[in-house]
Amino acid sequence: MSGDEATTPSAKPKASATATDSPLKMQTAVDSLSSIVPSLSKLTPASLLTSPDLYSKISALLRQPNSGAGDNNLCRWLYDTFQSGVVDLQLLVLRFLPVIAGVYLSRVADRKPQAGFEAVLLALYAYETTSRAGKPVSITIPDLSQPSVYHEATAKTPGKGPANSAATDPEIAVVSPALEPHGTVRSTRRARIVGVALELFYAKIGHMPVSSKIDFCEFCKVWAGQDGEMYKNFEEGEMCKKLEDGGAKEEEEGVVEKKNRVEGRVPLSWELLQPVMRILGHCLLGPNNNKDVELCNKANEACRSLFSRSMHDVNPKAILPMRSLLRLSKTVMPNHPDPTELPFSDVISL
Repeated sequence: MSGDEATTPSAKPKASATATDSPLKMQTAVDSLSSIVPSLSKLTPASLLTSPDLYSKISALLRQPNSGAGDNNLCRWLYDTFQSGVVDLQLLVLRFLPVIAGVYLSRVADRKPQAGFEAVLLALYAYETTSRAGKPVSITIPDLSQPSVYHEATAKTPGKGPANSAATDPEIAVVSPALEPHGTVRSTRRARIVGVALELFYAKIGHMPVSSKIDFCEFCKVWAGQDGEMYKNFEEGEMCKKLEDGGAKEEEEGVVEKKNRVEGRVPLSWELLQPVMRILGHCLLGPNNNKDVELCNKANEACRSLFSRSMHDVNPKAILPMRSLLRLSKTVMPNHPDPTELPFSDVISL
């Protein structure tokens, strides 16, 4: 079997667990995990989702050199736990997706079998395929020719006179195309399968802990393969100047880039970049995220690295949204003043 293809167990998602068998399945998950990770033997079903040590210990095991193999017990546990159909257990597995996807993509170039990671990713992909029922994810774009959505022309209503001649059909944009079922991971499908798994992570991101989001930002820097320090003091005027002087500095910066480049650089197709940018957008603009200094800093660093990568690859489709994220990251930093807040003063001006 080639390194680009690995067969996995059937990833067909099971029906959601009922309220009666959920406690039993959670207890089974705890017992199985305790046998794999003895240091977590004191876990109980009630503390499974709240244990402060659970995430750090499992994440450390997923980063081990021999993790991701087909006979890896932890990968088998993650696969079986997600397939249990218990919502809380599925959310628990999703917490480790940034580490799974990050380690998996970073090792693709090594051509080592990672059937364990691929089984988990295929289980998430199959879950989304079934949930979407063969339909794409789409949004309706407002008519930009109108001053606002309230000015959009409506269709003719019987007895209300002639319809407005300016009426236009709503424009539908496909955010994520329809999914086809896959039972194996090939090199041509890899970005799509990982991207769909990240879309599922984004859909449940409100339930994800900060540590999981921070790990995601860290792996974004690894995937980009560039540190992006040249955009640390990003300003609109400075950007234009760098674009003009980029050709002259390319050779000098090329040497520095090679030294700063991190192992694990991966091809960033649009299928993978789309969910990545949505997750980074949440890390920057999500509720209460600006109060977490570490998360904001990590998301800012990830945006700089990905923007630097898109500039390096001359990818216009990625440059514009990454540039927007980079600009937003400068305005949402914890110490950045909010321009919408009125100044407070004890002095009354007459």
